[in-house]
Amino acid sequence: MPESRSILIAGPTTSGKSALALELAEALGGVVINADSMQVYRDLRVITARPSAADEVRVPHRLYGHVDAAENYSAGRWLRDATTALDEVRAAGHVPILVGGTGLYLKALTQGLSAVPPIPEDIRAAIRARMDAEGPALLHAELLTRDPASEVRPSDPARIARALEVIEATGRPLADWHREGLPPVLDASRAVKLFLDVPRAELARRIGSRFDTMLDAGALEEVRVLAARKLDPLLPAMKAHGVPWLIRHLAGDISRDEAAEGAKMDTRRYVKRQVTWFRHQLPDWTWTVPERARAEVLRAFGR
Repeated sequence: MPESRSILIAGPTTSGKSALALELAEALGGVVINADSMQVYRDLRVITARPSAADEVRVPHRLYGHVDAAENYSAGRWLRDATTALDEVRAAGHVPILVGGTGLYLKALTQGLSAVPPIPEDIRAAIRARMDAEGPALLHAELLTRDPASEVRPSDPARIARALEVIEATGRPLADWHREGLPPVLDASRAVKLFLDVPRAELARRIGSRFDTMLDAGALEEVRVLAARKLDPLLPAMKAHGVPWLIRHLAGDISRDEAAEGAKMDTRRYVKRQVTWFRHQLPDWTWTVPERARAEVLRAFGR
């Protein structure tokens, strides 16, 4: 099998991506490379359902838990990290198995990404202070004045802040930078690209069961430690599914049951958007049920 052959596994939350990647890595001598934007944070092992320590002993894993929650880890930085990981895995003669639900990461890998310059910390801090003081509605109105073509929703404060930061720092809107992107680093035609398709009712059941299991496994204590750091609530790690709800519970605003139900509801809504995004943005991927996925990949590798 040529060194350039790769496996890309995507799918909604709780679809069984990590388990499949683990099985394939054992069968093919592969290395699992993370393509999930929340599983990069070392502070969030439990609540992001990162592979367990035992799983990491079974096969090599890369790009899991290597970023501090105080960092605003971007798709561009992940692409650079993934490029390094891919080069090392291939140099060692192993099969790279990229797995995750962050569509932007996988699209960047196979189609390229815009190269937005780093944003100075003083500009970032000023925009976020304004977001706290003035609210997203006013800043969204300002964004539309400065970038009338912006498609950022008024209900998305993080993206509003990001878009304004880029304009303030560079004098150009995000769309301009998107047209001057980084090239893809993986030949999509040489990759097996699977999206795990699970019925929505079953996903909803799994989401509920998984969050309850997370709570039993220490998710609340994990979030307690994170909350004690008093980090910027707009940081990606602070918005991981379940984190804002559990922080509200720890503050005494809502009960544990209310926090759990809120987290489950947010995750169900995210899954709906996730599936729609993949269907429209990566139409050349093969959709398959998890039960058939392992055999399909092994067949593609002549096994």
